[in-house]
Amino acid sequence: MPATTTDTVAPSGAQYEIGHGRHHVVVTEVGATVRSYTVDGRPVLDGFGEDELCDAGRGQVLAPWPNRLGDGRYSFEGRDAQAALDEPGRHNAIHGLVRWLPWQVTSRAQNVLALGCVLHPQPGYPWRLSLAVEYRLGRDGLSVAFSATNLDRVAAPFGVGFHPYLTLSTASIDTASLAVPARRRLVTDERGLPTSAGAVAGSEHDFTARRWVGTTRLDTAFTDLQHDRDGMARVELDDPGGRGVTVWMDERFRYVMVYTGDTLEPPARRRTSIAVEPMSCPPDALRSGVDLVRLEPGASWAARWGITPR
Repeated sequence: MPATTTDTVAPSGAQYEIGHGRHHVVVTEVGATVRSYTVDGRPVLDGFGEDELCDAGRGQVLAPWPNRLGDGRYSFEGRDAQAALDEPGRHNAIHGLVRWLPWQVTSRAQNVLALGCVLHPQPGYPWRLSLAVEYRLGRDGLSVAFSATNLDRVAAPFGVGFHPYLTLSTASIDTASLAVPARRRLVTDERGLPTSAGAVAGSEHDFTARRWVGTTRLDTAFTDLQHDRDGMARVELDDPGGRGVTVWMDERFRYVMVYTGDTLEPPARRRTSIAVEPMSCPPDALRSGVDLVRLEPGASWAARWGITPR
């Protein structure tokens, strides 16, 4: 099935379809967002409708920083920046600057779609970046290749994340089992900003051995990830009937945010899916500098992650 666009103008712009066998994905022009992923017509991701505005970051690309940035204000090597506070209740900027920008198709085929975006200097990020993402469907699911290139004359700070919500056949994630191969997690304040890190062993945040989600509430950044022999860390979600989905990520993603949706609006959407968000750096990295990428002029940074239905 060739990639196509719809004739209607959706809130998320043009709709690009790719397919491989039983797998079908829709990516939007706005934000290069994965709006839908189904296998045999059954949803793998809890996305949003073509006539809807994306909410809660569903399927979006989070760059040049993922998660929260306290006060939206930071400095890097002599340049000061102030981003808009799009989480005003907590006085944070959140999830970067490209998720509402149009991305241009750079190549497309039946099962592959590549898009690019240039982020121009602005008050919230006074550097110029070229960003590229490729979505590829195969028999093992969806793989995502991402890269960022510094087009500026000076070094630029950078971080990235992705925001898929996994869904299964259960009405609530409480009856699902979860495995997160992380030894540590970040402790945050009331604004969702990290204050410290601690071991997960023996705590309610310990999912190193697969266990039921139950009533556990997660809005948690995990780190110290354990990788398999192929260099990938894998977060796994399974329902009682044996249906499951895995999010895998390479070593460039040193953190993974897991969110059980307890604060979503409307309340009917709460705990119906679980966000598993690969991140290259922790929340507030532009202020703390922790695991922040320093991109030299002309330099590029690349990473891979993906989703495997089981």
